Amino acid sequence: MINPLVSVILPVYNCEAYLDQAVASILSQSYQHLELIAINDGSTDGSLKILESFLNDPRIRIINNLKNEGLIFTLNRGISLSSGELIARMDGDDISLPERFTEQVAYLEQHPDVTVVATRIRLVDEKGNDLGNWKQEYERTSPDSIRSYLHWNNCIAHPTVMVRAAELKSFRYDPRQKLSEDYDLWLRMSAAGKKIAKLESVGLLHRILSESFTRTRSYNVFTRMSIVKREFAASQLRKGLVNGFVILTGFTSIVYMVAGWLKGLKQKIAG
Repeated sequence: MINPLVSVILPVYNCEAYLDQAVASILSQSYQHLELIAINDGSTDGSLKILESFLNDPRIRIINNLKNEGLIFTLNRGISLSSGELIARMDGDDISLPERFTEQVAYLEQHPDVTVVATRIRLVDEKGNDLGNWKQEYERTSPDSIRSYLHWNNCIAHPTVMVRAAELKSFRYDPRQKLSEDYDLWLRMSAAGKKIAKLESVGLLHRILSESFTRTRSYNVFTRMSIVKREFAASQLRKGLVNGFVILTGFTSIVYMVAGWLKGLKQKIAG
């Protein structure tokens, strides 16, 4: 792979306040051999107009869903439309740091056995103020350490990944896994023996919006993760794909189910 084309999939839905920065951060990457596939998922704000302001750059393609289809449909559509050897992800309110793609392409060139490479992230608020590290990263960067931890939890920041296109077009996102489509993808890839790595460097500023933070806190995270793990394990068993990774992930779904029940009980008692 020499100077491979990177297809960047950017789902866009009502993010006009941050979209200009997001698109600019992609088009100004030090790695310039890329195509940006920006998919407007039925936005009702000024997002489409902002995307159109970048059309002087021939690397950007704007795709419009006829209606709001949701993230999984939009991601899979982007995968189908991608022509690059590598596919990168980002959201419309995040910012990729200038060397992100250069570092990820170099890593994949040096490690042909790795399917996915992510980066570390820094969290920022609506105004761009630093909120620190993402606690779920847990210092795990090597494929072995990531695989051993994915049984228990997700340690890969979805908007940071770069994936070999042939593999992603084979796996795609599961429309049934609406609670955590990315974690399900990492589990399926890991169960199939695909390697996932993470760079030591920070490649992305991930924006935490107050509305999404409030919504996330209202979820019972343990119950959600239990469902994702259980559905993953069940789908693998139906296909006859049984190995140690699948069995252990299925076991941890029970642990998370109990933890979710206890958390729900505690919340109910607290009123």
